[in-house]
Amino acid sequence: MSRMGKFDVARALREIAELLKMRGESQFKTRAYENASRALEALDEERLTLLVDEGRLTELPGVGDSIAGRITDLHRTGTTKLLEELRGALPPGFLELSRVPNLGPKKVDVLTRELGLTSLEALEAACRAGRVRGLKGFGEKTEQKILEGIAQLREKKTERALLVDALAIGEPLVAHVRAAPGVARAELAGSLRRWKETVADLDCVVGLADGATVDGVMDHFCAYALVEAVESRGDTKCTVRLAQAAGSMQVDLRVVPDVDFATALHHFTGSKEHHVRLRGIARGLGLTISEWGLYRLDEKGAATDEKVPIATEAALYERLGLEYVPPELRENVGEIELAERRAIPKDLVDEGDLRGVVHCHTVFSDGRNTVEEMARAADALGMEYLTITDHSPTAGYAGGVGLDRLKAQWDEIARVQELVKVRLLRGTESDILEDGALDYPDSVLEQLDVVIASVHNRYGLDGAKMTARLKRTMELPIYKIWGHPLGRLINRREPFDCRVEEILDVLARGRGAVEVNGDPNRLDFEPRWLRAAAERGLDFVVSADAHSVAALGYLRFGVHLARRAGLRRGQILNTRDADSFRATVRPAG
Repeated sequence: MSRMGKFDVARALREIAELLKMRGESQFKTRAYENASRALEALDEERLTLLVDEGRLTELPGVGDSIAGRITDLHRTGTTKLLEELRGALPPGFLELSRVPNLGPKKVDVLTRELGLTSLEALEAACRAGRVRGLKGFGEKTEQKILEGIAQLREKKTERALLVDALAIGEPLVAHVRAAPGVARAELAGSLRRWKETVADLDCVVGLADGATVDGVMDHFCAYALVEAVESRGDTKCTVRLAQAAGSMQVDLRVVPDVDFATALHHFTGSKEHHVRLRGIARGLGLTISEWGLYRLDEKGAATDEKVPIATEAALYERLGLEYVPPELRENVGEIELAERRAIPKDLVDEGDLRGVVHCHTVFSDGRNTVEEMARAADALGMEYLTITDHSPTAGYAGGVGLDRLKAQWDEIARVQELVKVRLLRGTESDILEDGALDYPDSVLEQLDVVIASVHNRYGLDGAKMTARLKRTMELPIYKIWGHPLGRLINRREPFDCRVEEILDVLARGRGAVEVNGDPNRLDFEPRWLRAAAERGLDFVVSADAHSVAALGYLRFGVHLARRAGLRRGQILNTRDADSFRATVRPAG
């Protein structure tokens, strides 16, 4: 029997993970199979065979003895006992039906056994015919909820993915594409490259080396483990649909000669509005710009075959008489005018500029890790300081730190400080109460190094009341950082209603800064409000809003959100050293 290739093995491991979830196995166990699948995708085919034959699969990250045995079985025989058992334990259609919201495994089992349902379409038809309500444990209300769940599931298929999820899907995918024979360069483009909050689909642009074939690259691309269906394939473009485990995302692959890579990458990065402006500028110079490159126009204004060589995106802008515009700024919100004046900031904040991690939670409130674990992780990142800002007492739902536990928290911070290099600053994420006051008495707030002031309740206040509430907070004499200012949760909760500019005016007259929240579920403020704050001379803090060690990595999302607003290094307080940062943000300073 021929050996199963690495992508087929990876697919089988992902199927095991999904089937284990259906059986109610722990997240740790299912994630282990998902991690092993990713490890295989990054592996050379020959090395997989070598590691299997030499019994060295456990050298791969995340692969233990039991998973190594499954991989060996799959590679050598095309199957493994666990997968067959899991498949055999579930009736046909079980996985598809179990994806309906609020339809748990027990109910799915009844539907498949009693009615023989094997698809969403069959389930929908049974509900509309009134056949489900007669089953034990079901009823008319359950039937209606199932129909609502099916509608939600279908709607979710068209919902834009969070940036963090799109990156988690896209980065391994482009790494796979780069490994294809003949690929000189490959990059992700589209709204993901512009670091938009959400992403509808993925675009990947490939520069093809001389002598290489488009078919070879496309064959390699289509063999990726998460590709579920090839929807179209042409001379330069291939479109695939990824599996449910990757959000059923569409991916468009564009393959161009490497000499055309810069103009193709620029075109597919967007935005459309930015490109419309550039096309107008190009036409005024006797040129036309498209996905195929930059061409000269004839005397009648028609495109000729004379292509203008463009080696880099910067060279493209230069040929149009413009300064280079970074991808995050390409939204036609004033960047063209800046580029014409050669006024694009040279010091846009970058990930390497941050010296401290701000806004971190520990097990003292709703964080997953201890003070020591968070501190050691910040040390490993090379950070100079870390703010411990657990929730305040009013946030009982998040284990807010009451006055009776505050000394214990401070003592723990002092103990851990003796063990780590990173400087620990003690603080709070203080609830903004309905009357605009902050949680904790002033006598406590004045003993802290940093106060993040955030709304966590009464989101439904009308705009006038919410505005008055926040203006009272911003008038307080202590220094405060306005945390996740509009309280939005992307795809889940809209920003609350308030008159943002009035609140910024008050904050600009007082003492405080604005948070650029890097939690990819929030990314709050949006760029237009960050620009409005910058126009008022306000300072900013790029935060992680980290509730775990892993979430310290959210800083990167905050940095790119700040870049989308055109914020410069000097406007970001946590680009300063620990002493300067603390002196600026101290509540009682």
